[in-house]
Amino acid sequence: MRLKFTLCSSLIVVLLTAIFGRAVAAESPFAVLPGLEGAVAFWKQIFTRYGAGDVVFFDPFDHGMIYSVLRVPDTDEGRALVERERARILANHDLNEEDGRVKTQRGVKEQFIAGLKISGRYMSQMRQIFRAEGLPVELAYLPLVESSFNVRARSTAGAVGMWQFMPDTGKKFLRITDTVDERRDPLVSTRAAARLLSENRRLLGNWPLAITAYNHGTEGIFRAIDVVGTRDLVEIIRRYQSPTFGFASKNFYAEFLAAADIARNSEVHFPFLRPHPPLSLHEIEIKRSVPIQSLLTPAAVSQSDFFEWNPALSPAATMIPAGYRLKVPPEKAGRFVILQRRTLDSPAKKKSGVITTQNDAGSASGKIAAKNKKARGASVHARSAGGSSKSKSTTAAQRLKIASR
Repeated sequence: MRLKFTLCSSLIVVLLTAIFGRAVAAESPFAVLPGLEGAVAFWKQIFTRYGAGDVVFFDPFDHGMIYSVLRVPDTDEGRALVERERARILANHDLNEEDGRVKTQRGVKEQFIAGLKISGRYMSQMRQIFRAEGLPVELAYLPLVESSFNVRARSTAGAVGMWQFMPDTGKKFLRITDTVDERRDPLVSTRAAARLLSENRRLLGNWPLAITAYNHGTEGIFRAIDVVGTRDLVEIIRRYQSPTFGFASKNFYAEFLAAADIARNSEVHFPFLRPHPPLSLHEIEIKRSVPIQSLLTPAAVSQSDFFEWNPALSPAATMIPAGYRLKVPPEKAGRFVILQRRTLDSPAKKKSGVITTQNDAGSASGKIAAKNKKARGASVHARSAGGSSKSKSTTAAQRLKIASR
């Protein structure tokens, strides 16, 4: 099936987007910059209107120009039909393929809806993290573009987790080993992303560049500023020519604006969407490595549940390494504290370390910890799993491209 949009329809979309952008400008620090209205409107359609079976043919230099939409499967036969349609568009519009005026984009409606649902697990705590860092809470919607809130997402370039940190970036302020990869921890990685975005904003001076740098890197954005001679993102998109500053980087800020607006108004776009319930987990800091089964078997916890609570741990792990913050449901925290202490106080480990647990004051596990502290001099602290971290970010991460480029 082919759909064609008139220029008049495209102008209406752009005008409505511009009006809406001015209306929310006072409420949000993330403005729809003049010149990006068409791009934001385009990505809203990709996220809410078109599914994985729809291929949109459009002009990447003028997102309001949608030539046609073809419903075809992502198969060899489907790709052949896509190339046939591209040739037809080039001929009908008297275009040269070398000019790059015809690009295709598959819709991601289903994936976007899935991301919105999953976000319910973490959104409350993520917003608290950004608020604690003094940053706009809307930044918590960025994983909709990065990974659809998939904590186990991995890109072909090696970016991992909800926030899609590359290894070199992650190792500067996250724990990445064969056993633990904190890029997969939704809250620890959110704290790291908050520091990274804050640093980008401080270095680059405005949010459009800071968010674009999350995709392209601060050094790459500084090169663009030097070449173009401005910190205006729209001018950089129009004038900066670099093999590395491609379609994904140029559209990253517009995609974020579109995703954030949809998320803020999800009931309008997806009235029957039901987010997953919030995931409430307490953290227990392990001071010395412990066999996983020494905790799971007595606590009657399955491995599948355990690794679901702790995605940063490798599924092949048999030990919980020292320094790791174990995540468990509140009702299991006290039991895990007791089991961990018994393991550490066994005859073979008389000189072993202690643990700290993060619980609400007055909770059962907190009382257990207080009693143990008096008896053995243990150190027990209370803090929610959504608290802030002291880690710092220094470089930008690369994201998982959820949409075909």
